[in-house]
Amino acid sequence: MATLTELTDQLTSDPASWEGSPLISVSQISTSGLQLLFQTAQSMRSLVRSQGGDERLKRRVLASVFYEASTRTSCSFQAAMMRLGGTFIHVDGGKGGNTSASKKGESLEDTIKCLECYTDATVLRHPTTGSVQKVALGGGTVKPVINAGDGVGEHPTQALLDFFTIWDELGISLDVSGGEDVGEGKHEGPLVVVLLGDLKHGRTVHSLAKLLARSSLKHELVLRYCSPKALEMPEHVKDYVKDFPNAKQELYTDMIDAVKGAHVLYVTRVQRERFENPDDYNAVKGAYVVDKSLMDVAPSKMIVMHPLPRVDEISTEVDSDDRACYFRQMENGMFVRMAILALILGAP
Repeated sequence: MATLTELTDQLTSDPASWEGSPLISVSQISTSGLQLLFQTAQSMRSLVRSQGGDERLKRRVLASVFYEASTRTSCSFQAAMMRLGGTFIHVDGGKGGNTSASKKGESLEDTIKCLECYTDATVLRHPTTGSVQKVALGGGTVKPVINAGDGVGEHPTQALLDFFTIWDELGISLDVSGGEDVGEGKHEGPLVVVLLGDLKHGRTVHSLAKLLARSSLKHELVLRYCSPKALEMPEHVKDYVKDFPNAKQELYTDMIDAVKGAHVLYVTRVQRERFENPDDYNAVKGAYVVDKSLMDVAPSKMIVMHPLPRVDEISTEVDSDDRACYFRQMENGMFVRMAILALILGAP
């Protein structure tokens, strides 16, 4: 049984390294692997826009298993599978769901092992941190498992679509040994990324901070963490980033100060479902709201991102601003997940 440490940088520019592999953490992907993924995602975007898709995954079946609510992740994986000619089985394992045998006491490991009798890969979301890793590496599965979010741990496919969006929108260059980056490479100087909001519970920002730090950018990386004191970025994420000398970390509480000179503003909602005490949630909700007044003082080329769903942390008046790219970001999610499925199922 492999460990996650043993899988670090396992996914490279060689498509064979992806085929049949689980995807649990961003740490599995080398910089050359990112280059391959982004290049494949670009080709998927061109494919969808010109032809709607193809049949490379015909007769392949994906198990879509979600023990927590999801719209974008589940639907984009399902759409990605269908765009490539495949199909899916969806299992709702959440509290209101009625399609999972977990209500009868079946273990998560047994559920996934049974489903893989019918399918070729599994996309799994679960509220317990580390659960997907346990199933994928120690649960006796033989077919690839893709992490669609595990508690407050990681959400690697979201981080990958986020990074693809940054790379695509800003022209970020990757420092790929032995090869040229496939991007335009038009960005110059340091890359300043503001992570705003609920950084404590936001698995999307945990994965994105790690991915940006370890991705061998050709630019210095400045990560600015802007949050209420009670929702600061966890120490384990900051400790991870510290190991990469090209990455700098800064703490802010004032978002106007945080966005000065920034290239990316990545907004997260305060996650009410992660709070045990409603009073604690009420004390921090609405702490930061991105509105027209903020955009008026923000850099003219700063993009605004959000993993969605939003509640009240981005005013709808921002939607018409060209810098608001969260819906473009969501569309990119399907292209990146098409690329992931094609690579893991051996049909890039």
